[in-house]
Amino acid sequence: MAKKQLQSGLTLNGIAPNILLKHVENTVPFLFQGELETSGNQRAYLAKLLFYKKNLNQLKNIDLTEYFSICLSAHWATAGTFVPTDVDNQIREGLWRHGEIGSHIEKMAKLTIAAWSWDYTQVTNRKSYNLSNNQVMSTHEGTWLSVAIGAYCALKKNKRDSIAELVAEVILAEINKEEKLLLELQNRRDHINFLRSTALMAHNFGDLDRVIDQWQMSDDDVFKKRIYKLGHKINESYSPVLVFSGLVNKEFLSVENHRHMSLRQPRCLRTSSRYLVPVGPFMDEWGATLGTSSDLSLRDKAEIICALFEGFKRQDKAFGYIRAYRGMIDSLPDALETLVEYLPYDLVCEIKNSKFSQLAKIEKAEFEEVLKKQLETFRSDLVEYTF
Repeated sequence: MAKKQLQSGLTLNGIAPNILLKHVENTVPFLFQGELETSGNQRAYLAKLLFYKKNLNQLKNIDLTEYFSICLSAHWATAGTFVPTDVDNQIREGLWRHGEIGSHIEKMAKLTIAAWSWDYTQVTNRKSYNLSNNQVMSTHEGTWLSVAIGAYCALKKNKRDSIAELVAEVILAEINKEEKLLLELQNRRDHINFLRSTALMAHNFGDLDRVIDQWQMSDDDVFKKRIYKLGHKINESYSPVLVFSGLVNKEFLSVENHRHMSLRQPRCLRTSSRYLVPVGPFMDEWGATLGTSSDLSLRDKAEIICALFEGFKRQDKAFGYIRAYRGMIDSLPDALETLVEYLPYDLVCEIKNSKFSQLAKIEKAEFEEVLKKQLETFRSDLVEYTF
């Protein structure tokens, strides 16, 4: 990749900041149309993107820390969307190995620590909840963990041990937070949010593991032993609920939560944060939101139905798209007949005669009750633990 030099003298191996902003606008246009609240320190990353969108010439004068900040902001704004910005490797490793890192590493590390408390709730629907204390968890925690462990490895490499320990403390705090969430949801017998959480936790610890491998941390590293493969191997520092959750996700939810390639086609889904996809297979309410939306035309809704059916045909062991379809057609005046004017005749016939349509007849309560019972009876030889 050709290197780019900004007017400030900063040399970049990655995407130019003005192009990055165009990518953000492509996937979260609603950010630039005033839909989101951007006030306050925890949402300042959104305000930063708005500022630079209006002041593109200022991008010529940024330094390494500010470029890192823009990349973090762009990824936080899009990580819950259908087309996240492709700066993962930059914020996890590339920028931490930059030639100018020595004079920026501590500022970048402090920014990483601050990012742990950024408010992402407006830019993702992939969430689980603990209603007892209003705690929310999403895949953004995994994004943060992946950046934080990159920061830790870079700090250790550059012999900045004191601030490396600060980063390590926050990494441990995040892991403890996720463990506590799972235990509290189990204690409350909140089956559905526990299931949601297993999918999110598997993603988050998977991100952490990948960057540990990317930085080639030694197997003898004490910190690595404390945080590696938490969803796969029993760790004496944590409850076996983490391994149990990883197994539950693999058994019930891993097939549901992926890149949603078919949903990239209907660009109408990018027009509001309300249309961002939730944790599968719990998509009934999302489907109802799409079906009742006055901002989406009947043609838009027909395009979404096509994408849901196409997604099911790609992965017919998953139920999320079926549940979203059920939520949509239940909210339309005449179910699927409302949209036939905008759908090919052969496709309508295929949908009506498909397994997809048959499974969509299952009521939400019945569908979730089956999942609850499956969770309660799930056992594995790999861990002595039950819900």
